[in-house]
Amino acid sequence: MKKILITGIAGLLGSRLADWIIDNTKCEVVGIDDLSGGYKEYVNKKAKFYKLNLNDLDSLKRIFNDEKIDIVYHFAAYAAEGLSPFIRKFNYENNLITSSNLITCSIENNIERFIFASSMAVYGNKYDPPFSENLKQSPNDPYGVAKYAVEMDLEIASEQHGLDFTIVRPHNFYGINQNIWDKYRNVLGIWMYQILNNKNPTIYGDGLQTRAFSYVDDAIVPLWNASQNEKCIGEIINLGGIKEYSIKDACDILINVTGLNIKPIYLEERHETKFAWSTWEKSVNLLNFKHNVDLNEGLIKMWDWAKKQPNRDQFIWPKYELNKGLYEYWKN
Repeated sequence: MKKILITGIAGLLGSRLADWIIDNTKCEVVGIDDLSGGYKEYVNKKAKFYKLNLNDLDSLKRIFNDEKIDIVYHFAAYAAEGLSPFIRKFNYENNLITSSNLITCSIENNIERFIFASSMAVYGNKYDPPFSENLKQSPNDPYGVAKYAVEMDLEIASEQHGLDFTIVRPHNFYGINQNIWDKYRNVLGIWMYQILNNKNPTIYGDGLQTRAFSYVDDAIVPLWNASQNEKCIGEIINLGGIKEYSIKDACDILINVTGLNIKPIYLEERHETKFAWSTWEKSVNLLNFKHNVDLNEGLIKMWDWAKKQPNRDQFIWPKYELNKGLYEYWKN
């Protein structure tokens, strides 16, 4: 019986993948999460759970030694592209150094396959969408830089140490078990938190930014296939929706789902890649990706779930590492 390690198991992709593996395979699931952005109640009770920050290399090595891991799924990250220029140290420690620790343990323990959840942020704003996997990475924020560095580290680990890896670049997934209490990431979740707290949803700039959203359950079988299909070894594969929406239109769809008579508030434009979505053909061919749930249906599912969640306080960064250039709406 194989053991699957999932980092970020209390988050969106990690928790949903763990549920699917436990329900549909004979594999055992071991999960790691520091619970800084996820919640223990999202972790399947049949998974063996370790509360740990991946910066703790010694403890991580002990887990690998004790558990005899076969396959690693690395989802743990703080995915806040827009905030990352103002928390550079935290960004690199929690998105890059943690990943290098995990790669070290995977090499030492002869892991069969390392599946890394990278990001569309590695493409930056140099290219016109859709972004294809053969484009040269050109990130335009520290978060994307960290993801790019991990991709390069995996290529070195493969060449020098024989680590088999697959890089998946998920983008704009949403759904049940998403953190809707973080002020800086997951725009659909941010809007739901605002609406549930009797506030109008906020949009940065003119709302013409464009993304292709995907419901989380559409990602699960493709992510599993990434570790099972030998043709995926050494590959980089985009994973996400096939239909793009403007941020304004996505907000209108959510407002319609809630049935409320409200309008968004437009705020100062922020530094970001304005038009960003990727190609999806490779994920269909190698991962059997299927876009089953459209945005309206997915938001209905997520909104029904969100209304049942506890009234947690919104996470607000207590002290930024850099204040120069910080947007007014993020100032404490």
